[in-house]
Amino acid sequence: MQLLVDGAAVEVDDGSLTLLDVLRDRSGIRSVKDGCSPQGQCGCCTVWVDGRSRVACVTPVRRVAGREITTLDGLPPGTRQRWADALVATGGSQCGFCTPGVVMRLAALAGKAPVSDGTVDQALLAHLCRCTGWQTIKEAARMVIGGDGRVGSGHDRCAGGGRDLAQAARRAELEGGVPQQVGPHVALGRAGFADDTAPEGALVAVPDGRGGHVVGATPSEARNRSGKVQGRSTSLAPRPPVAVPPGAWALTLRTNWVEPAYVEPDASWCEPGGRPASPVGNGGAFGGKLRSPVAEEARALAEEHRRAVRVLWSREDVVRRAPKRPPVAGAVRPDGSGVLRIGIPIGGDLAGEGVRSPEVEKAVAIVAPSLVLEWVPVRGPQVSFDLRGAVWAEAAVLAACAPFATAMAKSGGTGRAEVIPGVVGVPIEVVSPGGGRAVACYTLEGGLRIEVDAGMVLDEVVLRSYCIGAAHQALSWVRSEAIAVDDDGEVGDLTVRSFGVVPARAMPPVEVVTLPGEGHPVNGSDAVFAATAAAVWLADGLGEVWPTGSARHNG
Repeated sequence: MQLLVDGAAVEVDDGSLTLLDVLRDRSGIRSVKDGCSPQGQCGCCTVWVDGRSRVACVTPVRRVAGREITTLDGLPPGTRQRWADALVATGGSQCGFCTPGVVMRLAALAGKAPVSDGTVDQALLAHLCRCTGWQTIKEAARMVIGGDGRVGSGHDRCAGGGRDLAQAARRAELEGGVPQQVGPHVALGRAGFADDTAPEGALVAVPDGRGGHVVGATPSEARNRSGKVQGRSTSLAPRPPVAVPPGAWALTLRTNWVEPAYVEPDASWCEPGGRPASPVGNGGAFGGKLRSPVAEEARALAEEHRRAVRVLWSREDVVRRAPKRPPVAGAVRPDGSGVLRIGIPIGGDLAGEGVRSPEVEKAVAIVAPSLVLEWVPVRGPQVSFDLRGAVWAEAAVLAACAPFATAMAKSGGTGRAEVIPGVVGVPIEVVSPGGGRAVACYTLEGGLRIEVDAGMVLDEVVLRSYCIGAAHQALSWVRSEAIAVDDDGEVGDLTVRSFGVVPARAMPPVEVVTLPGEGHPVNGSDAVFAATAAAVWLADGLGEVWPTGSARHNG
């Protein structure tokens, strides 16, 4: 078979391959990302087939034989640069993993008048962005594409425009937790992700589902050899596993396991005797990859095979193996005193006497000093306290919302007070353990207004972007995010669409006011995450179970 890829003829002799296999591993085009393969649900591998957008991971190459394929690398340089500059100007790209696919989808709208916010929202339904909260991506689209569908000139602040991108990267590192880059190359997917930088000819190792790895010459070969059957999702509803402590309480909360849902799957590579590539090449994955085993697995396999080896997780591997946000059950009195129970996996690495986390206990003591922590074994997946605000954010939310609950608790048993049906327009303040301060308000118009004090701002665009992203995560967390776990502790929701991440069209507008702090710069978006969660929960009526807005997720 022959394809025309970015203007060059490409021959393919294996009809079982996907278009993604051909582009990434046969043609070496790394701007085409693999975020969920082979689910076809994240949009990171979006390309054009004869000018129309298509996800490459579920497109058999035999179906596009003889057709013209365009990737981000094949766009006219001026078009590509306008999109990159606009995304930098708005903060519409943070880690940069999803943006090449997003650009391809939105660039296809040019010339198709009219292009409205609704048109952009509809286009973004095919994509998952975990970092930005969508708003800044839509702002970038408005810069590049006029309302009549004509391509605009971008924005005068796009690439540099007087901004100090080194300071922007410093702010991104504070918010993301690991060193990060900021610039047009990031928006084009060139930030140095682990699997993008693997040497040509490296073997590929994928998990075999039994604690080992299967090795092949390419990802498709290794996955075929593994013999794993692709898992999907379950009809089982998420069920909060931790019980509320007995007693008479003004306010109670129960949460589920939550998938971090970072878009770049865990990956690393290593050469014999070398240092493995970091799985957090440009983005901290909200803490979810800080203890990922892929780097050490790559090191061991490189030594075993005496050549370079890539370790590559599929989306299903990430869901099965990577840690989740721990489920909790909290109960407080109107003065904020009470108990917070944290669910930990039975027989897992965090179970037993050593489960207590001094860091978590210290953080909770700062934000909610009247809460007593209890560690409760439950049957389920591994959890991580590295994830954004894990445990202390739940404690801060309970403490902030306790005064709004009516002290009419039932006596004895698992009591709960009557609560007000929902309050909007009330600002909720949270100060994070790291010193960031945020005030969040769910407005009468249905939007979010956020003030953030993160010390010296360094770069307003980046700080605003991270705050909008944190608000998106908080809103998803309270209203729609959870994963189902069966009675044996196995995760049932294995696709990115089953995690409950709020899509672009459902995300309310967010106004961010960055206060001109003069002190030492600190993380601000974690405080935004907790304050927004409290404001949204209050607006939704302080229902006991999160998520509040999905029948499936409420059982």
